[in-house]
Amino acid sequence: MTQQKSALANISLAAALTLAAGFLVLFVGNGARMAIGLTLRPMVADLNWGRGEIGAAVGVFQFASALCMFAAGRMADRMSLRLVLCAGLAICAVGIGAMMWITEPWQAIALYGIVFGIGSGMASTIPVGVMVTRAFPGRTGLANSVALSGMCVGQLIIIAILAAILAQAGWRSIFFWVGVAHLAVLPLILATAPGRPVSGSSVSQPADGKTIRQAARTKPFWLLMGIYGVCGFNDFFVAAHVVAFAQDSGVDALFAGNLLALMGLTGFAGVLWAGMAADRFGPVWPTLVAFFIRIAAFGLVLIDASTVSIAVFALSFGLTFFMTAPPTVLFVRESFGMRHLGALTGIITMVHHAFGGLGAWMGALVFDAAGSYTSAFAAMLAATLVAVGLTFMYARDRAKGVA
Repeated sequence: MTQQKSALANISLAAALTLAAGFLVLFVGNGARMAIGLTLRPMVADLNWGRGEIGAAVGVFQFASALCMFAAGRMADRMSLRLVLCAGLAICAVGIGAMMWITEPWQAIALYGIVFGIGSGMASTIPVGVMVTRAFPGRTGLANSVALSGMCVGQLIIIAILAAILAQAGWRSIFFWVGVAHLAVLPLILATAPGRPVSGSSVSQPADGKTIRQAARTKPFWLLMGIYGVCGFNDFFVAAHVVAFAQDSGVDALFAGNLLALMGLTGFAGVLWAGMAADRFGPVWPTLVAFFIRIAAFGLVLIDASTVSIAVFALSFGLTFFMTAPPTVLFVRESFGMRHLGALTGIITMVHHAFGGLGAWMGALVFDAAGSYTSAFAAMLAATLVAVGLTFMYARDRAKGVA
């Protein structure tokens, strides 16, 4: 760990600014994305909608952002990262800010699902991961975990602030301030994010590595698709429904909102550990640890839905929320090389988010049909067990040198 800390202590100013840019983008973006979980119940009550209407908007958001993450990955391999990130932030500001005026379900789908989804896909972990990996080829896992910790800190700080705003000013004001936050960070990203690498520079694009078509002919590609599909299925079900689930179980509204924020705090610890562990042991073990914790968390809440158990569930799941993110670039690098890092991480994350949309939507449909989330939690537990099996298969094949 001392060597890892010293490796980041001796970085250049350009690399430090790259890291800061990535942190800021993810800080604002994840806080905004998590806001829908905070507003779910008050929106349903105020607009007289079912949870399925909000779940549909979240599902469309996940699919739109997933497709745009893949596109952003391809752009990150070829274009200015500064341009990609700033365009994404501006689109996000328009989509999420205009949510304050919605009155019909189609408007939530159009603004949150499509417009915000497009912007969120562009200003996402994919271009951030590409630029940080180029800037830190030696400590890729740790550097990515520092940038990705912006998601955790954003969730902690922004959701805590928004929970207070919700209590005082209502759900519409939340979307206004989240839109403003995206605009406020734009000048900082313009000043700190790198443009397109110059040929021959230390961060220029490498010449070796499989294309998507070549990678798709290998077994590791499809195993990673399955692993990250299940991960997303878990993640966005919990993000969209944990506050509503807590309130349904008798937890105070403000405390339930703060639980979502505190998940960011435990996530901060989890993502930093995952980055360091991935550098030292490879990407498999932090991924397995994340899934084992989730199995225990889902099992707990299925057995007992008391306030204490819900708090333990939220904080333990929060610990794993971003643990699989730093290993993504390492999985791709060790299996497919660096040449098409953006496109390959983009397509894996696209699957992650597409299944995330399915998880968020499924949770809403299950609740509307049954009046509880019990069946949804059982489905999450079963899916996580499948993910553990897929991860062990990947590790076994890597040990045997299977392509």
